[in-house]
Amino acid sequence: MSYSAVQDPRQIRFGALAAVVGFLVYVEFTSGILQGFYTPLLTDIARHLNVPDADVNWLEGGQMMAAAIIIPAFAKLGDMIGHRRMLLISTALTAVASAGLPLTNNFWMFLLAWSLQAFYIVWLPLETALIYARARSTGHPAALTRRAAGWLVAALEVGVIAGALSAGQLVDVLPLAVVLWIPAVAVAACFFVILLGVKESPELHGGEFDTTGMVLVAIALLGLTGGLFLLRVNGPGSPVAWLAILVGLALFVPFVRWELRQKDPLVDVRMFVNPSLWPVFLTAGLFGVSVLGAQAPLSTFARTDPSVYGYGLGASSGLTSVLIGAYVLALTAGALLLPLVTRWLSPRWALIGASLLVGLGYLLFLPFHTSFAETLTNMIIAGIGSGALVAALPAAAAAAAPHGQTGVATGLTNSVKTVGGSVASAVFGVALATHAVGALQGTAGSFSGYVTVWVICGATALVAALALLFVPRTAFSDVVG
Repeated sequence: MSYSAVQDPRQIRFGALAAVVGFLVYVEFTSGILQGFYTPLLTDIARHLNVPDADVNWLEGGQMMAAAIIIPAFAKLGDMIGHRRMLLISTALTAVASAGLPLTNNFWMFLLAWSLQAFYIVWLPLETALIYARARSTGHPAALTRRAAGWLVAALEVGVIAGALSAGQLVDVLPLAVVLWIPAVAVAACFFVILLGVKESPELHGGEFDTTGMVLVAIALLGLTGGLFLLRVNGPGSPVAWLAILVGLALFVPFVRWELRQKDPLVDVRMFVNPSLWPVFLTAGLFGVSVLGAQAPLSTFARTDPSVYGYGLGASSGLTSVLIGAYVLALTAGALLLPLVTRWLSPRWALIGASLLVGLGYLLFLPFHTSFAETLTNMIIAGIGSGALVAALPAAAAAAAPHGQTGVATGLTNSVKTVGGSVASAVFGVALATHAVGALQGTAGSFSGYVTVWVICGATALVAALALLFVPRTAFSDVVG
């Protein structure tokens, strides 16, 4: 077997794939706009809808629960009838949902449209599966997919920055309803970019859609993610939250039993014991803890005034934006560095290294958290590792997936990452509320809560690195024999 030969970048070129990757770069740039555009507008949205600021939490919860249903369904359908086709459908639905936001000032209609925007969550898994399928004929699908994923994630993060900056500026000079049309127009343009510039995957595997499995996993995920969201919002004393969580977890048992009996299951649950795939899924879930669960606590810690509470940075909104911007740029750098690193390291060791960087970045908060420079350094270290993981995990899942199930495998990385983020958000919310002082002055949480966030994020990343040690040496590689 030879690994290094196929990894020589001078021997591996995008070739005919360059055009499709270029078109998909725009799609991910638009995905970044969707993820960054609304963040500076949340207070304005609350005023527009005439609801308390706290109610905007329901927007996140609604989209999270919708994503839990969308990912397994669209990932499977992508493998069955075409990744491009499902990419087009998801883009059209996202465009319709985005257009619904500026057309209503009713909170519940806005929540519905916002939740349905979650269709964009399947773009990256479908794109990764599409690129991998088209790259098979080159003999180097894994290496090309990693390189493409790096560019896609970089475009996504640039879109996040562009979206956040443009929204913050435009809302000061234009009515909110006008500003909200901008993402809708960008997504509509995405549809035509895919329609005109992207060809379908060369292999369509067909089969029958597992409707029963879809219903079972949808209810299970809705119960779990919805319960975790209610736990974060209402606190650990909420019986409804705990009931929803227990029902969601319990329903995974009949789901697994049903899937094991199917010839063409919605999710081949045997992938969770595949020696190359289970560490990827575990890493994705553990990674979701920090990349999805820790961002709000980091922001609120930066804004906490140390002269009042004895901790925090006392940063202005402008300085906090600098921290967030630096973190996003670090994510971009990590995604772009991944293909370069895999010239010298195997994909497995690249994943391990990225996980270690995430763990190091968060654990450094324990001794170093009292200055802007320390916090910035920690976030950059964690950001570089996080960017590499965002790009590497779907590509690794595609490379290790059974033939005909690349869409499902890449989709599962997003599903378990979302669940990991949901669990972390609930745990961190409870931790920050425990022993909090100065609630009347608006402190974000207790210092012990922030320490809990840093320890959990660091520890989960180290556990992920340990799990990846058990992956076969040649996993995720274009190995020739």
